Amino acid sequence: MLRLETESGWWLVTHVDHANLAGAFAEKWGNALFRSPEPRECVLKGIARHDDGWRTRDASPQITRAGKPSAFSVELVGKYSAFEEIDLTEYLAVRDNALRLIAEADAYAAILVSMHTYNLLSERADRSTIAPAQLPLLDEFLARQKDLQRTLRERIAGDDSLSAEEASDAAILDHFRLLQAVDNLSLLTCVDYREAATLLHPLPLNGGGHRAIAVRASGERTFVLDPYPFDEPSITFTFAARHIRRKIFNAAGDLQQSFADAPVSQLRVTVQQREDSLN
Repeated sequence: MLRLETESGWWLVTHVDHANLAGAFAEKWGNALFRSPEPRECVLKGIARHDDGWRTRDASPQITRAGKPSAFSVELVGKYSAFEEIDLTEYLAVRDNALRLIAEADAYAAILVSMHTYNLLSERADRSTIAPAQLPLLDEFLARQKDLQRTLRERIAGDDSLSAEEASDAAILDHFRLLQAVDNLSLLTCVDYREAATLLHPLPLNGGGHRAIAVRASGERTFVLDPYPFDEPSITFTFAARHIRRKIFNAAGDLQQSFADAPVSQLRVTVQQREDSLN
């Protein structure tokens, strides 16, 4: 779950809806400067489904020790330090389930999800927020991800529907970076992040090389990207969210009932080109 505080409560966005927004960004990605993803179907599938494992858990949202919805929030942008608020065993099971759901059907999509998961839990996680007794559990999970990635690379190498370039380690790495970038942009959207940011990795260019993309908020869920990675100078996307009119809950069941009762709304986000680049 992702949360955004309002005057009267919270906007809550499920991981699945957040990932669908990331997939919508990826579907529009590419212009004269930035390379579009290929193999397109596999990459878009991996991005849009990278959080499928959260579907069941998000249907029954939990609360933190302070009684807030247990969710990614604006305070966590740029870091991953919420392990004291979650059950690590359950969390890793969710991550593992997301991979199992996709790995059997599409090795290319699955390796992108696995690389995203590994990066999140190795390079971006704050291990100090994990109980020392549980660290071996995390390390064993990471080792299994590396083993899975080797198996998936073998399947990709033997897939005759992929060109040699599409199946290369360099292409897979670039598509992992795209997943990270649009995932990051979706997270900034869902928490309405207002500070300057840079998408997590430099992205591949049509002429070779990579460029970092700066993100600047110019209004509520409105972002200027520079350099700009889309064909149209301004694009508006929608994503599903529910507004919960209460801030603190005494029990998870109270939040779950409020979440179930809340109607699904469609929020909007607009991405724009820098004004001086339009002339």
